[in-house]
Amino acid sequence: MNRSWRTALSAGITALTLTFGVTAFTEPAYSAEPSSNGNGATSEESGGSDDTGIYAAARITYSGSVAKNGSTGNVTSADVNWTPPPCWYAPYLGAKDFKKKMSQDIESQMGAPGMGGHAGAALSELKRHYEDEYGWTDTPGYKDYNVDKDGEGMFWAAVENPNEPDLLKRSSCNDLPFWVDNGENPPPQYEQAINPEILAALAYQHMQLPDTEVSLAPEQTTKVNLPTWAWLDKAVFDEVQATAAIDVPGFNLQATTTARPVSLTLEPGTDDAVTYPASGECLINNDDSIGEPYAKGKADRTPPCGITYLRSSGNGTYNLQATITWDISWTGTGGAGGDLPDGTFGNGQAVTVQEIQSVNR
Repeated sequence: MNRSWRTALSAGITALTLTFGVTAFTEPAYSAEPSSNGNGATSEESGGSDDTGIYAAARITYSGSVAKNGSTGNVTSADVNWTPPPCWYAPYLGAKDFKKKMSQDIESQMGAPGMGGHAGAALSELKRHYEDEYGWTDTPGYKDYNVDKDGEGMFWAAVENPNEPDLLKRSSCNDLPFWVDNGENPPPQYEQAINPEILAALAYQHMQLPDTEVSLAPEQTTKVNLPTWAWLDKAVFDEVQATAAIDVPGFNLQATTTARPVSLTLEPGTDDAVTYPASGECLINNDDSIGEPYAKGKADRTPPCGITYLRSSGNGTYNLQATITWDISWTGTGGAGGDLPDGTFGNGQAVTVQEIQSVNR
């Protein structure tokens, strides 16, 4: 049996599974949405279950800065081409539990109306794969669901990331569940098997960053052609960490993703303005602050970080966008580590710009 036929078999059975409402192997090893959020919180992605009462063993726990996907505060990658993994493979069930679940689901589908022809043949091939050692070159089949090795490893299965909007990408992990011995790595052909780097990307996805409301002088209301100073104290923001971990018998991994602020970018909300520096990007200072607070005696100085508005906002306001760029790195089990794309997070604040009134005599 070649790999292309194996993938076709998996895709075909998945379609049958969805058609008949049975969760033989489309049920993920765990839900990929955290159950709580908040700085310093810990959330756990709970295992799925069905009417057999069997729970998936694998769970990802998050600690540190945790936010539900889509809530205010999640970091956004500065690299538009980078996304968290759409799916992955993770420990699912031990041999006896897997046999119970799979055999029940296969028998249920084979007994359903209309399961002749190619559909019935596909289910028969699937049954042979797990019962009668029917396999292919890079992955042999199993004898009686590996029950003689129960407790010595687990079957791994695909997990879809529900935060991935593209259904095709989310379902691209379409290989059949496969066996991994305790303490061993998955076979090399399963490049999307869960590992520290994938955990780091998931921690990145769940990381919540502080709001970016800069201090301004003058505050909220400024004047045309009057330099407005902008700054962020170190106390306002600091590095943020989020950890993702998975721990099941014979297998545990963890990765910590760290975000460090490196710059503040100001967008005045109008073309009729000048930013300082001209790029609008204020780099972090040696003391981890950004910009410089305004103080008496600095009125005739150019702010190191700030804006001069050249036109009144009239009866409205300008929407000043302040965006922090964060340097993202990660470390994980076994000394693994590296860099991830920079992250950004920002918000707007209303600024009123008034004309300076003068009287000619």
